[in-house]
Amino acid sequence: MAIAAFDDVPEHLFQIDEVLEDCVTGVALTGPLAGEYGEPELSMVLRVLEPEEARQGTQQSL
Repeated sequence: MAIAAFDDVPEHLFQIDEVLEDCVTGVALTGPLAGEYGEPELSMVLRVLEPEEARQGTQQSL
């Protein structure tokens, strides 16, 4: 999925591990937080990516 920019972090791709009531858990795939665990709020989700689009996105930064 794509997560909206916040603070000094640009829009980035995020791999979901679990969907909770008010957030998702997982790991950033691109951007300065790549490899870091996170719990972005559902309101931060910009779009869900197709599998092929997600694979391509990890080869280039947003």
